[in-house]
Amino acid sequence: MSTVTSTLFDAERYHSPETLALERRRLFAGGWTCLGRHDELLDDNATHRAAMVGDVGVLLTREGGRVRMFANTCRHRGHELLPDGGTSSARAVTCPYHAWSYDLGGRVIVAPGFREVGGAVPDGGLVELPVAHWRGWVFGHALHQLGSPEVPEFVGYVGDLEQVLAPYAPEDLQPAARHTYEVAANWKVIAENYHECYHCPQIHPELCAVSPPTSGANYDLPGSWVGGAMDLRDGMATMSLDGRSAGSPIAGAPAGRVEYVHLMPNLLVSAHPDYVMTHRLVPLAPGRPWVECTWLMPAGVADASYAVDFWDITNRQDWAACESVQRGTANPHFSPGPLAPNEDALVRFTELVQAAYS
Repeated sequence: MSTVTSTLFDAERYHSPETLALERRRLFAGGWTCLGRHDELLDDNATHRAAMVGDVGVLLTREGGRVRMFANTCRHRGHELLPDGGTSSARAVTCPYHAWSYDLGGRVIVAPGFREVGGAVPDGGLVELPVAHWRGWVFGHALHQLGSPEVPEFVGYVGDLEQVLAPYAPEDLQPAARHTYEVAANWKVIAENYHECYHCPQIHPELCAVSPPTSGANYDLPGSWVGGAMDLRDGMATMSLDGRSAGSPIAGAPAGRVEYVHLMPNLLVSAHPDYVMTHRLVPLAPGRPWVECTWLMPAGVADASYAVDFWDITNRQDWAACESVQRGTANPHFSPGPLAPNEDALVRFTELVQAAYS
């Protein structure tokens, strides 16, 4: 079988601050970035929270049980309403600069000094941004305002990934464990590594013991996502160090296979017969993403260690390889080589990223 011509990126795309700035604006802010699980974005006490979607500061609020998102900029003089990562349990959003206040729906309720001189509270609340709720996750689009025709339609963005993940009903699963990592590699290197098992025989003995590295195939289906499925070996119930499950099967999930899918730009979903594991990527610098790994289990499964132990070993093997790739791409003699036939998912991933550069 012939090789596939490489469409991977040159070294600049892995190391350039300008490239990352472009990706943050067009791919992360301009696509649909996963913000986390709906039930965890705001805890029982918090009413609003500041975050970043790509390079855009946003304010998340909960009103009527649903998360809403606004630009994190006061309509008076532009001061941030909360610092990035900050939370508040107040019933109103108050700018710390001149004390303009907004309700949790973004409407101006107090503008000090205006009524004292006979004026009314100014019109114009916070700029609302689009939010989508899907399968237990919340996604934000931060580049265009709510209602803009330039906002990509979410259903089309997800495309046929809906059918792939529907049997696992991830919205009904509960977070049982979570690890976070910072990896010394570009976020695209991590995604590229995720999309191929060509490397598995060399660095993943535990994975190869439960799943043949040459099994499965990648999908060619509509939507802004990449991925495919791999088989479990005969007699193996799931991905664990001994191939046995210490959990419960997910009703409706197919046995004997694992789905590996990536909804652009930052949600990687690995769906097993008995649990769903996600990686959520947040690029902090050209060579340093933050990775949140979450294990979702059926109700009643309190101990996820059988899955966590397996994937923490596998993750760390991958991180070491990705960090070596990052160092290698900085070598002045690096140029991307030809892709192997079973690396075809990397072609699709590269095309989706390249579209954001256009």
